[in-house]
Amino acid sequence: MSKSVVKSNPASSNWLALQKKLDNKSTGKKHVRSDEHSRKRFTMDYAEKSNPSSASSSATTKSSKLPFTDDLKNGESLSSLRHMVVGEIDYPSEHKQPGKYIAIDCEMVGVGIDGSESSLARVTLVNYHGAVQMDEFVRQRERVVDYRTQYSGIRESDMKKAKPFDEIQKTVAELLQDRTLVGHAIHNDLKALLLSHPWNLTRDTQHLAGKSKVVRSKYIALRKLVEQELGIIIQAGEHSSLVDARATMAVYRLHRKEWDKGLGNVNTSKATMLVKALKSKSRPDDDGEEKEPEEQEFQDAQRKDDRRKSKGLPEVFPGGGRKGVSSGLSTVVRNGGSRSDNGRQKTQWWKELGNSGSNGSKGFLRL
Repeated sequence: MSKSVVKSNPASSNWLALQKKLDNKSTGKKHVRSDEHSRKRFTMDYAEKSNPSSASSSATTKSSKLPFTDDLKNGESLSSLRHMVVGEIDYPSEHKQPGKYIAIDCEMVGVGIDGSESSLARVTLVNYHGAVQMDEFVRQRERVVDYRTQYSGIRESDMKKAKPFDEIQKTVAELLQDRTLVGHAIHNDLKALLLSHPWNLTRDTQHLAGKSKVVRSKYIALRKLVEQELGIIIQAGEHSSLVDARATMAVYRLHRKEWDKGLGNVNTSKATMLVKALKSKSRPDDDGEEKEPEEQEFQDAQRKDDRRKSKGLPEVFPGGGRKGVSSGLSTVVRNGGSRSDNGRQKTQWWKELGNSGSNGSKGFLRL
């Protein structure tokens, strides 16, 4: 029995044309314009930091250099601010000085039994132009359980060049003296440093962004705020306190005029009121010596009474009210008195119960 051979029909011309079109579409490359990358958001990745004061070692971008464009917002160039955040700026000597504004950011590591307690590990301060004023690691007094490298960017090797906390705290306090401090959720940084700063010289970008309706949330993250205002993405991997401090300053510079509006007059008036209040607490007498607070209060009350008498007003007595009229404060309760309110001698009535001839201290009853 002979085997039958089945021959396949040749493909039609339409099928061949369709297959050829599909192959060209799948293997073809889309033409990318040279300036297309300027319209995309710049994603920042983080590499291992060989030097904490170097911006290029702590953050990089997908493109080697960010393009410069004339995109102004509130009088500030967004392109220049992006370059400042990345660290692609050559600072002249005058821009390296501390100046009037200082931005701060800190990184923590985990200590304690399970590493849940946070301990200050890195402090970074930059000026208005993003130039580094301080970038130091803090020596730990306790054993570090978790370096939190995926978030803090800190490794055990960084602790070899760490400095004592007291030295770091003193340096930060000196840099912040009489300067405006900028930070994001800045109370956390000040708490970690055990420092305080005058409220009129403090600018919290998280609080101000919510208060001025720049964002809807009152507690927006720095990453989202920077993405919205600058169009760049930070903290995509390991965090860097240097990049975060520069990004905070960049956001503040965009809204500085609006956020500082009216603060000067308010601060001046409150400071003047505070000085007057302090002066009024201790007025010097005729001999030039400061009086005690009790003596000063007594003399002030005497002056008020003299003024009331000169105007023909009724005399005011302690506790309020007028002469012959009760103020509700005339009843005084005294504890430990030996006499009752009507003047009779108090007796131990419980000893008189029962038989009066009983010698016992306690009384008894017969039923």
